[in-house]
Formats: sequence, structure tokens, C-alpha cells
Amino acid sequence: MNESTITSRDNPIFKRLKKLGESARARREARMTLLDGDHLLAAYLDAGGEPHTLVRAASFDAGRLAPFAARCPQAKAVVLPDALFAELSPVATPTGALAEAAWLSPPALDGAPLVIVLEDIQDPGNLGSMLRTGAAAGATLAVLSKGCHDPWSPKALRGGQGAQFVLPVEQGVDLAAWLRGFGGRSVALALGGAEDLYAQGFAAATALVVGNEGAGLAEATVQAATVRVQIPMPGRVESLNASAALAVAAFEVVRQRRSQAVRG
Repeated sequence: MNESTITSRDNPIFKRLKKLGESARARREARMTLLDGDHLLAAYLDAGGEPHTLVRAASFDAGRLAPFAARCPQAKAVVLPDALFAELSPVATPTGALAEAAWLSPPALDGAPLVIVLEDIQDPGNLGSMLRTGAAAGATLAVLSKGCHDPWSPKALRGGQGAQFVLPVEQGVDLAAWLRGFGGRSVALALGGAEDLYAQGFAAATALVVGNEGAGLAEATVQAATVRVQIPMPGRVESLNASAALAVAAFEVVRQRRSQAVRG
């Protein structure tokens, strides 16, 4: 693996990487992002991606990156002093490895549609976790409102742990209009919902609609959904956080569809 060393903040490669790490606009215009850590890099390669640049801190063992470099021989390999690398890292304790990578466009998945529809999810860790939940539950699509955090930000990618590489994502969507055009049944998860989540049937095409961490769903979004439901909570708390609520609902869909498949 032939590596070049960068020691200056004025280096154009460093400037480009820093902009990708900090700016949603830069990521959107280039359709590129930064992958933090060898786990994400492995998931990206497994999904068929080919990184543009591999970056390591000087203290990071080059041998750990060698197997990844062998899988993407066209990628440029760069070494940064630890202090300079830390300026690119999205976390307080840098992993020591980054990759500059193009967004992936996963193919549509087969089976009964299960769409996760997210409104104004603003915490990158929450958003990544929700995409990960959707991918784990076999969701076929994620639909994100204009107010959602960038799903390709380094922190959202860390939360997703590879979900963005396998789950098709539509960004900047007018959710009310999308829901009105959806051919299946859309289920809005909301406090004070009129119906019980566990009383619903999810065999057919389903969209699960989850709102902002604090404000929940906008009324216009709820009105555009087929049904408004709540998760029964016999305990002494008012609500689940958005990520947990989605997980409960998504795996209720999984449970029902598995049960139906066994019976069928």
C-alpha cells in the first residue's frame, strides 16, 4: 500500500476531507462522505462500495488497513499526523482510520413493502439508529422529511453502522404528499393515538411514521396517514423515545409477517 503523507492544513486533500466532515451542503453537492473507523469501511466494501481515499493517523497500525486497501486498489492512501487527523474525526476519541466514500444507492428490495417514514429527526445518532432498526427489520425504503438531519453525516453513519449502505433512503420529502400517494397502509405512531399498535395487521404494504424527538408528528402528517396508533405502555412513563418506538413497531411487523409465513 503506497501512502502519501499530509502535514499541512492547506493541503487540498485535507481541505476537501474537512469540508465533507463538517458540511451537509458539501456532502450533498459531491455525493460523498467520510466513513469513520474500519467497521464502517468493511460494511461499505461489503455493500459493493469503493472508497476514493483511505486515511489513517500516523499512530494507527498500517497493517490493520492493508486488507481493506487490497479490496480497493484504486483508492488513494493518505497518512496524517495524529493532531491533524483529530481535526477530521467526528468523535472526541478518534478511531485512527477514515475513508472518503461516495454515497451508495442500494437497489430496491423484494417483498411486501415496509417503509420507515421519519419526520424532523434532528439528532444524528438517533437518525442513524432508526435507519439501522429499519434495515434490521427488513425495511424496503426510508423516507426522510426536509427537517431530518443529513443521513450521510459521519455521526449518522456511525449510528447506522452500515444501514445507509443497504437501505434505500429518500431525503427532503414532503411527507403529507408522500403519504397520500402511498399505495399501502400508513401508520402514524403518536401519543393519544386512537388505536392500539398490536391490534393492527401488517401483512400488506406498510409505512411506519415516526416524528421528531420532542415535538412528535405534525398534525398534517398524522392526517395524511391511514391510521393513528399508540404503543401500550403500562409503566409509569409517558412515552418512548422516537428510536425505541420505531423499533417496537418495526419488529411487530416482523413478528406478524413471520407468523403468517409459518401458518401459510
